[in-house]
Amino acid sequence: MQAKRIIPCLDVDDGRVVKGVKFKGIQDAGDPVELARRYNDDGADELTFLDIGASYKSRATLLDVVRQVAAEVFIPLCVGGGIRTVEDMREAMNAGADKVSVCTSALQNPALLTEMARAYGSQCVVLSIDAKRVEHSGSEKPKWNAYSHGGREDTGIDAVEWAIKAVELGAGEILLNSIDADGTGAGYNLELTRAILAAVPVPVIASGGAGTLDQIANVLLPPGEQGGDQWGNADAALVASLLHFGKTTIPEIKKYAESKGVCVRW
Repeated sequence: MQAKRIIPCLDVDDGRVVKGVKFKGIQDAGDPVELARRYNDDGADELTFLDIGASYKSRATLLDVVRQVAAEVFIPLCVGGGIRTVEDMREAMNAGADKVSVCTSALQNPALLTEMARAYGSQCVVLSIDAKRVEHSGSEKPKWNAYSHGGREDTGIDAVEWAIKAVELGAGEILLNSIDADGTGAGYNLELTRAILAAVPVPVIASGGAGTLDQIANVLLPPGEQGGDQWGNADAALVASLLHFGKTTIPEIKKYAESKGVCVRW
């Protein structure tokens, strides 16, 4: 059984880690280098850095942070936010990133995914989908749209269809952010997670909503481990607020998940 990953997410703005609720109400959460060092020592499987400012200036600040972190930690680093070209990707990789995440730029220019995959391999290309449930007629099935510009603009593009197309173009992994659940502590969007997993053959990282150890275990559990719909079967869980504000630790998350039947890496 393949081990599931626990990935701390550091949203970085102006050189600091920040966190909000549903992409709003941003507050300071600490120094990114100190947090990265702690999570590395605690057994994180990867680290994700997202530049929420996504301007040239903020990306340059983020890359300085990545260089400092890459010199100290020994786990994969994913960098996202403001990556608009293969040259931007090259700068991130040269700074120490092992892979990059793109969202708005890929929606605006889907061919970018192919260009990036050709340059570095699809395993280095992560498509970040900021998805939000939308009302629609004609079907009882739920529908989620992909949002751009930090979750502010509805593209009208179906999130599941976008995931399928993006993988065909070269994305090697999906970072699935539920805007509805982000920062709420109410749990991951399991229905959305399962819909994306059923549609694509690449790993899916669940993000947004972790509030308890049980919720983290549930999004990683394969079907059959628990009754009802309390499973997600994601390949990895992104965790932010719970870790940044000292509500739990990575060893506690892994120990609990393992007790529920999730295969984790120690």
